[in-house]
Formats: sequence, structure tokens, C-alpha cells
Amino acid sequence: MHGNADAPPAATPWRVFGSRLRHWRRRAGLTQARLGAEIGYDHTAVSKLEHGTRRATPRLAGRLDELLAAGGELLAACRTAEEWSPPAAPAPQSLASPIRPPLPGGPGRQPAPAALLLAGLLPARLPDYGLLCPLHGADGCAVPAPADIAALHTAFCAADPAAAPPLDADTAHALTALLAVLLRAGEEHTHSGTALVEHTLRAVVRRLDLAPGDSRRPLARLAAEYAHAAGGLRMQQGRNATAMACFDRALAWSELAGDRATQVAALSDMSTLARLEGDAASALGYARQIGRAAPGRHWAGAMAQLHQARARGQAGDARETVRHIARARLHLDHIADGDESDAPWLTIASMRLRVESAAAAALRDVAATAGDPGLALRAGDAARTALGLLAPGQLPSTRLLITLRIADCHLCADDPQAALSLLAPVLENTADGVPALVGHELRGLRDRLAAHRGGRPEITAAADRLAELVR
Repeated sequence: MHGNADAPPAATPWRVFGSRLRHWRRRAGLTQARLGAEIGYDHTAVSKLEHGTRRATPRLAGRLDELLAAGGELLAACRTAEEWSPPAAPAPQSLASPIRPPLPGGPGRQPAPAALLLAGLLPARLPDYGLLCPLHGADGCAVPAPADIAALHTAFCAADPAAAPPLDADTAHALTALLAVLLRAGEEHTHSGTALVEHTLRAVVRRLDLAPGDSRRPLARLAAEYAHAAGGLRMQQGRNATAMACFDRALAWSELAGDRATQVAALSDMSTLARLEGDAASALGYARQIGRAAPGRHWAGAMAQLHQARARGQAGDARETVRHIARARLHLDHIADGDESDAPWLTIASMRLRVESAAAAALRDVAATAGDPGLALRAGDAARTALGLLAPGQLPSTRLLITLRIADCHLCADDPQAALSLLAPVLENTADGVPALVGHELRGLRDRLAAHRGGRPEITAAADRLAELVR
């Protein structure tokens, strides 16, 4: 290892790490801004790392080692710093930092989970709905009875975190199963579910901020999963800024917990939010980070390629969109049911549904921008494949979204009559108020349908109905 010429004699191990990072960055001829862009960080974050005021994770140190060809020196310095514990300083300090985005919601009265638990949505075992038990992971575990879950949840949220014992197995099972119920309940309980998720998240974080080092990991996993769920619920309500803050916190806690699945999910949703805001460049940046969160995992690689395809599609880049879709399908060919240890919930059908649905949307976006009917037809084929993967009654919001996407593909292929035949029953049966992602789809449909009016009353009526739904 090289001598520590840049660090003062009394430097802390994190300053030693920072001085070595600065040495290797300069040796590579990179500015702080350029290095930050390579690893998905702002240049101010790189500056804090180099000054020892921000701690690196081993995963980040390993990435920096590889990027700067440091031969393992940065990773070794990071591990040395992790073993060093300064007096009277909780670790990691950043989790409780006042400059972090605030948690959503407020203290308020504790919502009661009993009604949802009795709605027939409670799983018998974990993992369920993409959620792993923070103590037992993919090995699986039994779920307590509904009354026990309600009691354990109440006790957990009401306890003084300073005097609370470590997270026990029954409580871990109860909190994870409750979150699975809330996610499965979907739009029917969006507002009550949001309040319950956010109330529980705050209780988890209070424990996490005070927990000793050896008990932080399972609490961090719970915090990551609840923060990601809170972001998803806020995104359904169109509260994009709050959702982004939730996903940001989920990303930090999932990295602390070593939870690859939630890291990938949070980055995916951050890419989606950027795209909803019309920021294709940021959407592409988040998408590129997805594969780095779980290197070598084909399910993560497929998600990274899909979100890059969506970003490229929004930017109107047909060649890159098609290339990323092809790469996502190649990843899909290498996924086998049950062989992904960090995503035991994964099935071929669920990943194929994601791939074909996203491919349809990306190709549709390019077709709409370029006015290319051929791409619109390819998009329609992918959307129909995705729809065929859904069983009757399964995921109604997803079914609605894909149906709207097929109708939009017909419009982009200059076939408004086929679009109307699909839209008519949807518009009749859709009540006012739709999830944000469906609303985004409807806005594109509305605008393209309006361009086909041409004095035809049936098209005008459909366009007016769409305008009512997304006003």
C-alpha cells in the first residue's frame, strides 16, 4: 500500500480513505465531477468522501477500486475505517442527519391494521409479494395469526425505542406480513394503507437510529421495504416529490441492509418518476445504476435494460430503444425460476410480463415521436403478449394499463377505429380517479386521439371522456 502522504498524522481512518481516493482519482486524471458521474454521485458527495466527512460502503469502495484501478487499496482502507469506531458517535451518522429528506406523514394517531388483516389477503408464509423476512430471508418462515399481528404491530409502534429490546422473530414476521397485505390491497385501500405504512416506517426508523451495530441490519431492511412501499403508494396518488424522497431513503437503507432487490426496485421507481416528469436524461441515469446494484444478476440486468429502453424511447432514440429491449430479452433467457437467491419471489412469467409491457411502452413512445407505424405495430405485438400473460382477474390495474397501451399503439399506427373498439368498454367502466401511471397513459392517449378527431363524433366523445378522467 502507498504511503499516506496526503493525510495528517492524526487523521481518522475515514480521512485516510479519502486521501487515498483523492490520490487514485488524480492518478486516473479524473475530476470530482467526472468521477461522480461514473458512479452516480454528485461531485459534492465525492468531495465529502475525499475529506472523510462521508463514509463509503464496501460496495462503493469496491466500485471505486475497479474504476480507478487501485488494486484493492480503497476497499482495504474502507474496511479498516469500518472497524474503527469513534467515541460517542452513532453509526452510520447519515441515517439520522437533519439534511436527509424528511419522512412523509406525521405522528398522528396510530392506524389500526385489523380490518385489512381480516380481508383475506394475509399470506401463510414469507417470502410473499416480493418481501423477505429480515431475519430469515429466502429460507422462509410462518406468519402469525391476524390478531397476533395487530397486537405485535401496536406494541412495536408504541414502545419507547430507547428501552426497546432487539427485533424479535414474531415482530419481524408480523411487520413484514402486514406490509405484504398492504401492498396486495392495492388501490382499494390506498389512503388508509399509506397512513399505516408511513406510521410504521417512522416507528422502525426510531428503533434503527438507536439500535446497536449488530441489530441494525434487520431494522434497516424493514425500513427500506416500508420506505419503498410508501414511495409506491405516494406515486399512485401522483405525489411525485414525496415519492422520490421515500425512494431515496429506501435506497440508503437497502444498501445498509445489503438488500439488492429493494435497491433495484427503488432505482427503477426513481427512473420511472423522472420519466413521468419528462426528464429522460435523469431517467436514463437512474436506469444505468440498476444493474450496478446487483451485478451479475440477470433479473437486475433485465430491469436495467428495460428502464434504459423507456428513457431512450421517451427521447425518441429508436436505435437505442430497440437495442436495450433486445438486451433485456437476452437477460430473460438466462433467468430460471427459483435460481435467484436475492429474489426468491421471481418467476419467469412475472419477468416476461415486465419485459413485454415495458418493451411495448418504449416502442410506442418512439413510434409516437417519429410517426413510425411499423414500430407502433411491434409495440402492439409486445403489449398483447404481456396481456396474454395475465390470468383473468389478475392485477386489474396492470391489465387496464396494458389495454390502454394497445389502444394507443393502434392510434400510433393510424387506426383510430381499432383504438376506439378497445377504449369504449374501458371508458364506460372506469370511475373518476385513476392511479398516476394509468393517468399518464391516458394523457398520451387523449392527445393522440384528439389529433384524429376530424369531425367524427365518436372520437370526439372518447377524447372528451379521457379529458374528464385526467383533468
